[in-house]
Amino acid sequence: MTETEHTLHDSQGNPIVIRVRRDRRLTRSARWVRDDAGRIVLRIPYQTPRHSLEPLLKDVARQIESQQAQRARMAARRTDAGLQARAEAINQQCFNGELAWQAIRWVGNMQARLGSCTNGGPTDGHIRISERIKDWPNWVVDYVIAHELAHRRYPDHSHDFWDYLRHAYPLTEQARGFIKGVAFEQGSLPAEDAD
Repeated sequence: MTETEHTLHDSQGNPIVIRVRRDRRLTRSARWVRDDAGRIVLRIPYQTPRHSLEPLLKDVARQIESQQAQRARMAARRTDAGLQARAEAINQQCFNGELAWQAIRWVGNMQARLGSCTNGGPTDGHIRISERIKDWPNWVVDYVIAHELAHRRYPDHSHDFWDYLRHAYPLTEQARGFIKGVAFEQGSLPAEDAD
C-alpha cells in the first residue's frame, strides 16, 4: 500500500486533510474511514488513475462537511428547554414517571464528568449535563440523562442502582461502551460513566 496526503478546504476555508492509500485488495470502489487517531483515510483501488483522484477527494470533503453541519445543527437544537422535555420523556418511558427533579441544564464547565445530580442540600434535584456530549448520538445522550435521573432514586453507583438503570434503559451497556470508546480515543480514562 502506498499513502499520500492531500489537503482540501471546506466552504468556510477550513482545511480537511485526507490520507489516500492505494490498496491492492480493492478492485472497484473507494472507501473512506477515520482511523484510530481520527484522521480521514481514503482507500482507493491501487490502479486508480490520478485524474480520478480529485473527484473522489472532493466527494469525501463534501461528505465530511455535510456530517459536520448536521452535528452542528443537532447541537444547536439541544437547549435547556429541550433537555427538560427530553428528561420528562425519558422519565415517562423508562421510569414510569416516578422520578422528580428541580432543574436540568447543559453546562460548559464539566471536563471529566458527563453529568451530575445533586441529592440533598440547597441544590437538591439539580441535574447538570456536560455540553461536550451535545453532538453525541441521541441514544447515548439519553443514557446520560437516564443515568442522572436514576440517581434521584439511588444516589450512588450501588448494585441496586445499576440493576435499576439497566432495567429502565436497555441500551445502558451499549452507551457505556460508546463512552469508553470516546475516552480511549481521547487518550483518557473513562470516569465512572456519567458521573
